[in-house]
Order: sequence, then structure tokens, then C-alpha cells
Amino acid sequence: MKKGPLCVLACYVIWGLLPGYWKLMSSLDSFYILATRILWSLIFVGLILLASGQMDRVRAALRDRGELLRLSLAGVLICVNWGAFIWAVNSGHILDSSLAYYMNPILTILIGTFVFHEKLTRLQWVAVGITLAGIVAAVARFGQIPWLALVIGGAFALYGAVKKGCRVDAGTSLFLETLVLAPAALAFVLWSEWNGTGAVGNMGPGGFALLASTGIATSVPLLFYAKGIVLTPYTTAGILMYANPTLQFIVGALFFHERFTTTYAILFGFVWTGLIFYVASDLLAHRAQRKNQQLEEQ
Repeated sequence: MKKGPLCVLACYVIWGLLPGYWKLMSSLDSFYILATRILWSLIFVGLILLASGQMDRVRAALRDRGELLRLSLAGVLICVNWGAFIWAVNSGHILDSSLAYYMNPILTILIGTFVFHEKLTRLQWVAVGITLAGIVAAVARFGQIPWLALVIGGAFALYGAVKKGCRVDAGTSLFLETLVLAPAALAFVLWSEWNGTGAVGNMGPGGFALLASTGIATSVPLLFYAKGIVLTPYTTAGILMYANPTLQFIVGALFFHERFTTTYAILFGFVWTGLIFYVASDLLAHRAQRKNQQLEEQ
């Protein structure tokens, strides 16, 4: 594999293994972990931007009200995604987070259709229909809405839609997104420590180091992705993306022994079938594009 796809794959593999990492902090409140993740991500990315002399990009974005508004909205959405994901992992719902990222492409193309007025191919409509049928079947038979998967996947899909209109690079974007959230995150951390529910008194030095590493765990995959995506065909990146939920599924089912119930079997079965049509549509579109390019060159 070339350098670009390897960087993208590294990002997805890290994301897929992160449930095991968040489980190490399961003794703490999920929202406290989220707050520290925001603060340490801000610090870590800020240091990278300072060391590379890129703070001028931050200042330029701060002067652009429209860009700052988009990044603020993106920050709120990624906060919802991070918070729901950490809560899912530490509450025994890793399979829900896995389902969320399997559903993400379907949710993304729905947003593309209704928000950006993009046209779907027949196979993409089939993929959407099958996925929605799985959700309806689960609700009809078991009275259960996969709300956690929908929140995690929906927030990430909306985050991608907002980021589509942003012009800043990945590092500047993450810095400003966490900067917007930092006051609330810091207030929550201080409130938790005051009430005795934070890390002080509940974790040793190793625990504090683990919390500090959340900035690295958040930023490094994104930096891999930013470096690799410019060198990777979008279709290839889309297929590699499934490494993330697949690893989450393996971690949840095999390592943490979460029950793969009949409800999960129905949902995953429909979603996986829908994804087959989705990937097939992408591959056919990519092949048709290459043929057109070859014809134009001739």
C-alpha cells in the first residue's frame, strides 16, 4: 500500500481500538472524561500549532465570523459524538458504537440528499431503504430504537456536513472546535473536583497521565487522516473506513463479551446488507469515472 492509504488506515485502526483505551478510565464519570478530553486536545494541538508556526491560521479564522460560527457548530456536534461514544463504551454498549459507524455512510448520503441536494444512484437508494427497514424491523419486533447508535452516527454525519463548508486545515479546526468548548469543559472539571467526583482522590499518578494522553489519542488519528486523505482516492478511503466499526465490533463482542442479541443480529444484518449495495455503488461510479477519463485522454 502507498503512504496515503496507510495513513488513512492507521487513523481508522486507532479509532477502532479506542474503546479499550476509554475502558481504562471507566471508574470516572463519562462527562468528566469528555471534559478532560476537550481540554487536553486543545493543549496538545495548540502546542503543535505553536511549534510549527501555524498560529497565524488560528488568528485568521478568528477574524472570519462565518468560519468561526461553522467551527463552533462543528465543535458542539463533535462534543455530542465524543460524549455519546465514551458513555457507550463505559456503559457496556460498544456494539452500539460499532453499529453507529456502520450506519454513518447511509446517514451521510441522506444528509447529502436532503441538505446538499445531491442525487443518489439506484444502488444507494437500495442501501438507504435496507438500512431504514432494519431500524423499522427492530422497532416493530422489539420496541427498541437504536437511539445511541443514531446519536453517535448522526452527530458525526452532521459534523462532516458542517466541516464540508470549513476552509481551515485539520489542526486549526480541531484547535478552534475545542477552544469554543473549553470554558464549559473547564467549569465541569472544576465542579467535579469540588464535589469529589473528579480524578483527584480517585486516580493515582498513572490515571492522571492517562487523562493527559486523551489529547494525543484524539489528535494523532486526525493528523494521520489529514496527511493521508489528500493522497488517497475517496473510494479507497471509504472502504478502509470499515476497519473502524469492524474493530469496535471485535473489541466489544470478543474482549468485553457484550451480548450479540437478536435485535443486534437484525440491525447489523440489514445494515451490512445495505453497505454491500453502498460499496458496490461507489465502486461502479469510480470505475465509470476512470473509463470516462481514459476516453477523454484518447
